Amino acid sequence: MAASPVNSIAYYHARSISLPSRPHPFIPEFEEHLCRLRASEAASSSLSIRLKLSGLTDLHDCVDNLLLLPFTQQILAQCRHEQWVDELLDGSLRLLDMCGMAKDALLQTREGAHELQSSMRRKRGSENGISSEIEKYLSSRKKVKKAIHKALRSLKGMKNQCRFPALNKDLETLSMVTMLREVEAISLTVLEALLSSITGATSGSKQRGWSIVSKLMQHKRVACDEAEADQSEFEKVDNTLCTLLGNKNKSINVVHVDNVHNEVSKLESSIRDLEEGIEFLSRRLIKTRVSLLNILSH
Repeated sequence: MAASPVNSIAYYHARSISLPSRPHPFIPEFEEHLCRLRASEAASSSLSIRLKLSGLTDLHDCVDNLLLLPFTQQILAQCRHEQWVDELLDGSLRLLDMCGMAKDALLQTREGAHELQSSMRRKRGSENGISSEIEKYLSSRKKVKKAIHKALRSLKGMKNQCRFPALNKDLETLSMVTMLREVEAISLTVLEALLSSITGATSGSKQRGWSIVSKLMQHKRVACDEAEADQSEFEKVDNTLCTLLGNKNKSINVVHVDNVHNEVSKLESSIRDLEEGIEFLSRRLIKTRVSLLNILSH
């Protein structure tokens, strides 16, 4: 069986420092993080997204370790004027832009959710007042979704740019470049999942809208089915609020308001976790970009 590109780097590094042929410690770790992220691509719940962000941060820690290797620094320095190096730098900017987009969307949604909570407390008992606040929140969410959909269309083009042309290089150089390209590709995929989660865009959301609300309004909580369990808090709150406004035959009572409070509180907590995850990832991306630029400047 032919050696994988990643293992080729491990072998070369061990050989270059006159040690027995064995993988560098971070190589198996890199492969493990990459495999886990690929295996979790289909999951879309808020918890799964937070786990993806954490795994992606760990993967970029491995990239930082890769950039510390003398062999890696030598290749980058020698190839600093080649197109694939420019593409890696452009890719790091793309990832930072997507992180910035996610941060803005999370902040705007969190502020809207907080304002909705405060308004519902102040206007408790006033059905018309609560309805107007719900409409205001949903209007803000519509703007967030519009901006994200625009970014996702741009992201589709970015992912196509990750399909780099073949390089006429030695095996060791190709192995290193392959690792860096794989990291960029999976990073774009995770960020796409995050942005899609913020919009509440998961399969079957419209059909499940009323079933979610009906279960929220029961005094005893009914276990959700597998599909509902995979929904993000963004989608749950959006569907709940839309259904409340659309159900003209039922007034918004205290039970409804309490249930909405609970769901919005969960959303705010989820957003804070996602903001923490995206912040950690952004710091790693900045560190990686700075390391690349430092290597190329010498």
